[in-house]
Amino acid sequence: MAAVAHDPLLRASGSLFGLAYGDAIGKPTEFLTVAEIEHRYGPAGPRDLSGEPALVTDDTQMALAVGWALHEAPSLTPKGVEPLLRRRFLAWAVSPDNNRAPGMTCLRACAELGRGLRWQEATVTASKGCGANMRVTPVGLLDVDLDTLAGLAQLQAGLTHGHPTGLAASELTAYAVFALRGGATLAELPAILTERARTQRRVYREQWLGDLWQRAGVGTAEDFIARGWDECLAVLGRLTAALGQPDDGGDPCRATGEGWVAEEALATALLCAVRHADDPVAALARGATTAGDSDSIAALAGAFVGAAAGMTAWPPGWADRIEYADQLATLGAAWD
Repeated sequence: MAAVAHDPLLRASGSLFGLAYGDAIGKPTEFLTVAEIEHRYGPAGPRDLSGEPALVTDDTQMALAVGWALHEAPSLTPKGVEPLLRRRFLAWAVSPDNNRAPGMTCLRACAELGRGLRWQEATVTASKGCGANMRVTPVGLLDVDLDTLAGLAQLQAGLTHGHPTGLAASELTAYAVFALRGGATLAELPAILTERARTQRRVYREQWLGDLWQRAGVGTAEDFIARGWDECLAVLGRLTAALGQPDDGGDPCRATGEGWVAEEALATALLCAVRHADDPVAALARGATTAGDSDSIAALAGAFVGAAAGMTAWPPGWADRIEYADQLATLGAAWD
């Protein structure tokens, strides 16, 4: 399913490869302190891929699972997409390559999906971990209306992370990629996302989510989803405040959170991307030089910068050095 007629900047490829590059660069730093990272790589942080190929984590593996499910779906509807997402997630869960410290929420939910439960019963409703949106980039690369984009983003999150903030943050992450690919600038994104969050605050997408809200013990579906949007609005406020101050060069997690949860992964990745819009590799390095979930932060920063600038954002030799290069190239070409 091609997203646009032909994108000369190859923004879909730029976004997918950017996600994988950030993931690979952040992989070795994820559990290090900033001081340890700077001691190992210097004050600028890691700025090159390492390994032949450079290995990624479950972030890229699951983004590819989402990407292939969307690419192969007979229709971009709940009935068309959910079985393929389920199949791809279960294949990932049992793959011998799933040895990159995968998230426990994803593993737990996949185990329940594997038992044949409805996804609304299999999902972990208490989890808003960044596993919900680290993998959502492919949704933002589709040529779809915004209601479909929102539904797809929330559905792919909901299969494992049933918390309303995971759903809302996933929609915003996909919407950010979509807006950047459509010509929005990185600097404009915080305001664009804040407006989106405000307009969607009480929109519960029953067609896509079914009765998920009833598992949360809240009064109404609208109250359920508003909780997620409110948490996203709070962190977007912190992002906007941080960008209004001079960059001190320190750990961006101090402003917008360590990224272990979905809304913080979005905001901290955006902080890195906006701060380094003119130096994409620096955006990855900044995301990797954090005390938080460095691979997820750097991966999303790469997805954002790549969606804005296309493949020219990245050193040309990197495309031959990254794990899963063939899959990234195939999906990128299909959507470019």
